[in-house]
Parts: sequence; C-alpha cells; structure tokens
Amino acid sequence: MLLTADIGTSSLKSALWDYDGKRISFASGALDIDVNNGNRHEADCAQWLRTFENLCAKLGELKFVDAIVISGNGPTLVPVTGERSGFSVPAIKARLWLDRRAQMFQQKVSNLMGGFVDAGFFLPKILYIKNNENENYNKVKYFLGCPEYLAYALTGQPCSVFPSDGFERWFWNDDVLDKLELDRKKFPPFIRPGEQFGEVTSQASDLFGFKKNIPVISGGPDFFAAITGAGITKPSQAVDRTGSSEGINLCTQTCVKNNLLMSYGHPVKPYWNLSGIINTTGRAVQWACDLLGFSGIQEFCFAAEKSKAGSGGIIFHPYLAGERAPLWNPDIRASFHGLSLSSDRNNFANSILEGIAFAIKDVISVMETAGEKVSNLRVTGGMAKNRYLNQIKADVTGKEILEGVYEETELLGLAIIGSCFLGKYASYKEASEKMVRVEKYFQPNPDNTNIYNEIFAGYLEKRR
Repeated sequence: MLLTADIGTSSLKSALWDYDGKRISFASGALDIDVNNGNRHEADCAQWLRTFENLCAKLGELKFVDAIVISGNGPTLVPVTGERSGFSVPAIKARLWLDRRAQMFQQKVSNLMGGFVDAGFFLPKILYIKNNENENYNKVKYFLGCPEYLAYALTGQPCSVFPSDGFERWFWNDDVLDKLELDRKKFPPFIRPGEQFGEVTSQASDLFGFKKNIPVISGGPDFFAAITGAGITKPSQAVDRTGSSEGINLCTQTCVKNNLLMSYGHPVKPYWNLSGIINTTGRAVQWACDLLGFSGIQEFCFAAEKSKAGSGGIIFHPYLAGERAPLWNPDIRASFHGLSLSSDRNNFANSILEGIAFAIKDVISVMETAGEKVSNLRVTGGMAKNRYLNQIKADVTGKEILEGVYEETELLGLAIIGSCFLGKYASYKEASEKMVRVEKYFQPNPDNTNIYNEIFAGYLEKRR
C-alpha cells in the first residue's frame, strides 16, 4: 500500500492506494494564504505539517504503508532556518509561486540564465530575500521547495528536486550561485522525481504508526505527478491541470524551442513535455464568487449555465496576477470587454469560464503553431468534475475533453511513481496503462465552436 500527498496552493490532499490504481481512502485539508497588495503571496509552511498529520489520522491504518510519495505546488520557496526536530521544521513564511515581489531581480537572473526567468521562480525570490531582507537571508539554513519541506520533516534529509532535463534555466548550479554571490551551503543537493529523499525517521514512524525505515520518494512538482496520473504516455496527448492556476502539458516527440512555452523532459522517456502555465483560473472563479456574492462554485456555475455561448458579448481576460504562458508579462492585467446595460450576473459568471477556456486555447494555439498536435485534452484537478466547464473547454478549443475516474491525478501519479520505485511495474507507461481509467468524454458542439472561433479573434485583439 502507498501513501501519497500533494501540497496544493489552497489545500493539501492525501490518499492511500493499492498497486492496481484503486484508491483505498482519501482526505483533504484547507490551507491558508496571506496576500497583500497582489504582490505578496505567502503561506505558513508549518500548516502543511499540521494538515498532513491531521489527514494521516483520517486515512486509516498506516502500518501497511510500504512507501510515501510526495509532490507539491511550485515554484514555491521555503526558507528553512534550522534543523528538523521531531516532526517540526523552523522556517520563515513560504513565498508561493504567485508571489511577485522579486520582479526587480528577474531581469538579472534572466540575463545570466540566457532566457526569461519569471519573478515567481526560485532565484529571483532568493535574491530579493538576500538584498531586501538580509537578516532573514542570514538565518536561512536551507532553501527548499514545497514538497521538499515535508520530506525533510519526515526524513531529516534536506534535498532539492530537479524536475527533468530542460529545466536548467530555472534552477541553479555552483557557477550560477557564485555569480549571484549566493551561499552554496544553503542549497541542498539535487535528486530527481522517482528518487528517494531518505527513510522515515524513527520519531515519524512512532508518530504516524508507519513501519520502520520505509522510503520517502520524490514525486517531483505537482505537474510531473499529474502528467503521470493522467495517463499521458505518448505524443499528441495533453492534460489540462486545473486548480488555482492552470497548466497545459503536451507530450511531444522532441524538445520544442519556443520562448512562449516551456519544454522539458517528459516522465515517459524519451519524450518531452511542452508546457504553458496560466496564472489565475481557479483563482479567477473564486475571485468572481467573492466579488459577485455567489456562495460557491456550484452556485456560480448554475448562474453561468443560464447564459449562452458568448456571454451576451462580454469577453474576459483572466490576467488577475499578470500572466505566464504565452504572454510572460507580470504587468498585464485582467479586463472585461463588451459590457452593456443588459449585462447581468449570469453573463459575468459565464464570461469568467469562457475566459479561462480562451486562455487555454491561446496556449494550445501556440503549441500547434509550433508544429505540434493536440489530439485531446484530459482534465485533472479541482475543476475536473465540472461538467459545464468541461463542455465549454471542448467547445472553445474544438478538442475532445476526457475526464478520469479520479480528479486528483497528482495523487494517482504519485502512486504510479511509487509503484515503479518498488518494482511493481517496469515503467511509468506500463503502470499508467494499468492504473489510469477515463470515465467521461465531452465532444465539441460545432455550433458553439464556430461562435467561439469568432470571439477568440476578439479575445486576442483586445487584451492589453
């Protein structure tokens, strides 16, 4: 039996799995975020440990767990200020992937790395701490990522996770650290997804009821686990990872050189992953719920369904925190176009969902302009079971949308990674074909697709 855990932006999810892909139990806990002026996005990372402990108490008997596999959101930076003690790790507040304070350092890092590096990545954030919070920088013992922090609490072994080949621009090496005058000792050695952080300490085993010395395995960043858990195993297959943000990941035959997208090694070798991350999708829905007075996503989507394709002429650009792919512009902002006296709450709600789908189509269009093919789109994550949104995505993109049995494909992907680590399967491809199952299919409505193709031209023209 495998224990998997994924630290999201707004929730931590955990599950127990067997080796056939059956989920034995599942638990989720909400996480708090500290936001200030739209630039600062922090989290008390100690809450991740408390939530993990609470979820483990709900999952059931843990004495049968053979391994723990962990992933998390990123690039989230955790400045650890001391050694682990029991199941506690002292740290300054984590800087989430949405944190924009380091914009002043993104150009310096980009120049050094030979390509654009967004302010949300690790090195700009670390330079910000060093130059603007030097007292905090001096306190830091290790700079860790989000899942690495939980792994350190469980094993006492500090590690950094390098996701795959092709990520060199967004990470570091000794030469880069020296040129940026950063202390090498604060950067633990790299491991790769599918490799072992270490073994659970005796204190953690006693606390949770684990067997002694079970391995804690890196599932990599959340996208790596989600790609695996969605069953993306061959070129032209793509996954839409829904959540606070949205990630489109396409399996390609070779590395794609395109500055508007990211290309790096795919979990299934020898393929590559072509990726475009959209900053605020689920966050846009939550923002709209708060702004328009909806009680939650269910009521929001119920209102949206009362509108029609095109939302009465309203076009929404979901750039509430700048945008990554394909614009890479931290200063661009969200906008509504086409408002009139006849615009109502239903139109507003529907335009938010359509705006998300247009942003996805924007990324897919760049992928296909680069010569790649997207045959279909598998949806995962928090919005994956939203029937109405899935149909909008099918209509806007013109692609078949596939919905899996489990929306938490990060957790299923972690189970696949753990199963392969323990030798239950020979490859991620073999394990995915055995453990991943599709439940529903959404076909594009040609009439709506024709409407959306016309609107999309306006979407591109009016953004700013």
